[in-house]
Amino acid sequence: MGIKVVKFGGSSLADAEHFRRVAEIVKADPERHYVVASAPGKRHKEDTKVTDMLYHCYELVREGKDITEYYSRICDRYNAIIAGLGLDFDISGELDYIRNAIEHYSGQDFAASRGEYLNSLILAKYLKFDFVDAESVIYFRENGTFDEEKTNTCMREELKKHQYVVIPGFYGVMPNGTIKTFSRGGSDITGSIVARAAEADLYENWTDVSGCLMADPRIVHNPPPIKTITYRELRELSYMGASVLHEDAIFPVRYAGIPINIRNTNEPEAPGTMIVSGTSEYDSAHVITGIAGKRGFSVINIEKDMMNSEIGFGRRVLDVLEDNEISFEHLPSGVDTMGVVVATSSIKDETKRERILSSINKRVHPDSVVIEDGLALLAVVGRGMVKAKGTAARVFSAISNAGINIRMIDQGSSELNIIVGVEEHDLEKALNAIYAEFVKE
Repeated sequence: MGIKVVKFGGSSLADAEHFRRVAEIVKADPERHYVVASAPGKRHKEDTKVTDMLYHCYELVREGKDITEYYSRICDRYNAIIAGLGLDFDISGELDYIRNAIEHYSGQDFAASRGEYLNSLILAKYLKFDFVDAESVIYFRENGTFDEEKTNTCMREELKKHQYVVIPGFYGVMPNGTIKTFSRGGSDITGSIVARAAEADLYENWTDVSGCLMADPRIVHNPPPIKTITYRELRELSYMGASVLHEDAIFPVRYAGIPINIRNTNEPEAPGTMIVSGTSEYDSAHVITGIAGKRGFSVINIEKDMMNSEIGFGRRVLDVLEDNEISFEHLPSGVDTMGVVVATSSIKDETKRERILSSINKRVHPDSVVIEDGLALLAVVGRGMVKAKGTAARVFSAISNAGINIRMIDQGSSELNIIVGVEEHDLEKALNAIYAEFVKE
């Protein structure tokens, strides 16, 4: 018998009805041994996620305000789930403890993590599975970085003690015993960590969409799901804003060679998207695998005659960014030009911007150096592009025919992706133009 790790997102565990669907899915396959649960998500468009409610409680306490009334809404959410499932399960003690801890400044991460903790307790009770608290098996270092090796060792040993388990997503523990969370969407990471430790045959990530889509449905009308995508392709799309799976969730299972299956809780019969280490198959009809875009970039444009013959020029420029604790995104360049693309948020401080420009001038003496804001990047990704002649030309022609000016072009050495920079206000128009070129309705 194989082993599957299944993670359910907040939309899949928003209320009692969704809990029942989750239970049906889990029980339908005895290979689904380990379940990772998120906090309750929105039940409807105007609803609030429980994690956001917990963050708000933390802020109210910091402002010296009473949280009694607001916290009661969180209690009502969980009690409604328990009542809706017909469970004989009293979590009032847990709810009181959490409220008291928040009121006594237990920290933002502790407050935020309790959504997953409580939901997992309820789900374990409903499924009749064992409960393993994430803080006993997921570890962070003193500097706040994830301790992968210690976690993998301890998680593996703990999982051997249980046949069927529910584990809360999103958080772990610091060396001093305090709770530490991953970034938002971190339950995906937890699921991946569990899958690696369990040496799972498959990691199923259940959400509210039937797999990864070729484009953002908020921008492109009714894009089709992607049947199979490689880890590298998904990494590129996730970085550019595709949000079905947390981008950091790829690494633990990628190293272990464990495939991920993105599935829809509301359509469990749909095959979803398979994320694999590698495959020779590709969609010859579309050529590309997906398109994604992201706003909020700036480019540091540097010009200097004979730049290409000046040894160490690029290193000295990047040293300036390192000195200012700024990572770069892309490095499009020419013979006498060099562009360094960075997140605008990393240089929003005017003093820092001036310091960067001054330092670059001192270290490389360029003819010109300026920072231009308002850049959006879009990625055209596909393992089939290397086999299809004229793909880049089709991308650029589609953008040009839509009347959009291209500000930057960067293609990865693996020919897996083409990055194009456009004005932020042109992003949606550019995405639709490229989609129309490659995906014939």
